[in-house]
Amino acid sequence: MRSLRNAAILAAFFVLPVLVGCSSELEIKKLSGRTMGTSWSVVIANPIASHDQDALQAEIEAVLLEVNRQMSTYDPGSEISLFNQSNDLNTWFPVSELFAVTTAKALGFSEISSGAFDPTVAPLVNLWGFGPDAGSDALPSDQVIDETKARIGFSAVAVRAPEADGGAAIKKREPRRLDLSAIAKGLGVDQIYTLLDDQGYANFLVEIGGEVRVKGDKDGLGWKIAVEKPIKGERAVEEVLSLKNVALATSGDYRNYREIDGVAYSHTIDPSTGRPVTHQLASVTVADSECAMADGWATTLLVLGPKKGYELAVSRKIPAMFIERSGDTFIVKQTPRFERLLAGEVE
Repeated sequence: MRSLRNAAILAAFFVLPVLVGCSSELEIKKLSGRTMGTSWSVVIANPIASHDQDALQAEIEAVLLEVNRQMSTYDPGSEISLFNQSNDLNTWFPVSELFAVTTAKALGFSEISSGAFDPTVAPLVNLWGFGPDAGSDALPSDQVIDETKARIGFSAVAVRAPEADGGAAIKKREPRRLDLSAIAKGLGVDQIYTLLDDQGYANFLVEIGGEVRVKGDKDGLGWKIAVEKPIKGERAVEEVLSLKNVALATSGDYRNYREIDGVAYSHTIDPSTGRPVTHQLASVTVADSECAMADGWATTLLVLGPKKGYELAVSRKIPAMFIERSGDTFIVKQTPRFERLLAGEVE
């Protein structure tokens, strides 16, 4: 079983070869490291004169450590783990401002999708062998799945906004376990983006585990991002995008899965059934101004499937690309906003 939730955008693999061919006048800096069970990378074009690579590396790592301190379900001392361990009901649990805002975003996806995106799905994720408390390797019985389903439900979680009396806090009306992993990598990208933006960098790319956000331009050509063809065990490019000032995230069923009795089960769980998704939608790529939003939308649309997901994306004017399996081939379907993105018309 693989540890990455998704790795469907090959930004880190395709940005560097492009940079090698740039003129000597274009200064390029690259920083990288490990976080959230995967890798992160930053590429800066034409950095400001005061650029200190070692100092910037340390600042980026500090930002990522803080995100993990708040939202890692693998850290028993993180804010999310402490909330999950708490048995207190109907009691406000103080959290960091970022944690409260992120939880509110996650619950927003839940409301819009009628629960297709559910940040309390952790018990089912663990049951199917994908979480920090993974269950056995055997196929869970219908009874166990139904019993576990009874322990999820986003409506039992509430958020108190940071500006409200008492400050940022969350509470649960019934026993629940939060899991924000479907939005955390995108959030990490946004936090690094903000750090670089605040320091005055004008042209850069940030990537964590395939989630990407870019600012500005690179040598007048935009940032080249390759969207992967969703083939298990292989790497092939479906589409190469030239992007400026946008975030991109992909969710798919072909990188993180496990096999039980010869059958492959996706890590993406449908909360309505308590089981991994079984439709033919292999991946969804979403563009947004924020990577956390792109990340959440990609997961939401993947759970909903090729028909309901596409209809929701069109109705909400989301730039999204759906790749659906059809026998041994793929059917690619883009929303009108994504077509405009490819044409360079989406701001």
